[in-house]
Amino acid sequence: MSTAGVGPVSTAGRRGARPRPLWAVVLAAGEGTRMRSERPKPLHRLCGRPMVLHVLDALAGINVDRVVVVVGHRAEWVTKTLVEHTPPGMAIEFVEQARQQGTGDAMAVALTGLPTEMDDDDGDVVVLPGDTPLLRPATLASLVHHHRRTEAAATLLTAVLPDPTGYGRVVRGRDDAIARIVEHGDATAEEREVDEVNTSIYCFRRSVLAPALRRLSPANAQGEYYLTDVVEVLYEAGHRVEAVAVEDTMEVAGVNDRAQLAVAEAELRDRINERWMRRGVTMWDPEHTYIDAETVLGTDVVLLPGVILQGACRIDDHAEIGPNTHLVDTEVGEGAVVTSSVCRRCAIGTDARVGPFAVLDEGSKVPPGGTVPPGGSAQA
Repeated sequence: MSTAGVGPVSTAGRRGARPRPLWAVVLAAGEGTRMRSERPKPLHRLCGRPMVLHVLDALAGINVDRVVVVVGHRAEWVTKTLVEHTPPGMAIEFVEQARQQGTGDAMAVALTGLPTEMDDDDGDVVVLPGDTPLLRPATLASLVHHHRRTEAAATLLTAVLPDPTGYGRVVRGRDDAIARIVEHGDATAEEREVDEVNTSIYCFRRSVLAPALRRLSPANAQGEYYLTDVVEVLYEAGHRVEAVAVEDTMEVAGVNDRAQLAVAEAELRDRINERWMRRGVTMWDPEHTYIDAETVLGTDVVLLPGVILQGACRIDDHAEIGPNTHLVDTEVGEGAVVTSSVCRRCAIGTDARVGPFAVLDEGSKVPPGGTVPPGGSAQA
């Protein structure tokens, strides 16, 4: 791999200057054939929200200047979904990877969506795959902080796994710096013994990224341009490549099939339940309580076993839901009680009583203090 034209980064004049810009690239062009679905992989739902939106939520926590999303398979569907649901205030740009030629090619396409002003060359670019929905904002912030503190050309988020099979191995060189990443299919028997792996989450200095991408070659087992090969290009050119090891490896778990989707869903639901309990919600049996990401709960809400709160439900203070109740996009007023019932896109007033075994038609409204008797129904 040639390294001509990729010289070390100068740090002169940075201190005291304006903060370097920070952008993000989300790689969401893949088809995801292992999902066995017509739905693009980034749009498969976790806790009621498309997977790639959880990635954008993490980016929203570190205040990036712009997010570039690389789309490809079913590009119009992915773009429309993100336009409608992007976190408030986030500037987002879409670029299309017309042919799937690897992550290195996708990154080269992504750079066309970043600002072109000369002063912006000194910024940094965070790169994430669109299938890591469990990543926390604090982990991304730590990655960027380490990258800037060490003045690295590139910083990798890595993980140490008891079984690294299938992952790219992190190979270290002089001064324990990252020398290269070897994909599992290209690794030697010795390299496969390495347990530190690449998570496909990076922070790059923009000024060296584009020249390094031009040095990539598809001479590998997949015949693709690997973004991981940028690491070796930078290292051989004399740049410092750093790494930050993630503490909770679940954060970087990728979702490639339905089984992994279920694992990620369970983890995310545990986080959601814990967050609401710490905010004053009582759950009799958290393992059998299912709350979607867009649901909002008041204080002193009580959720009994078997409750499913799907979509954008809103449950006000002191309400009691369950057991075995399924609410979809439903509002429940303060002090109301809904028992063993099913309600879809309904509005239940303050201190109302619903059920048990009631079924409320879509659009039904129960007035404040109203009652829907056992086995009863309500209409819009």
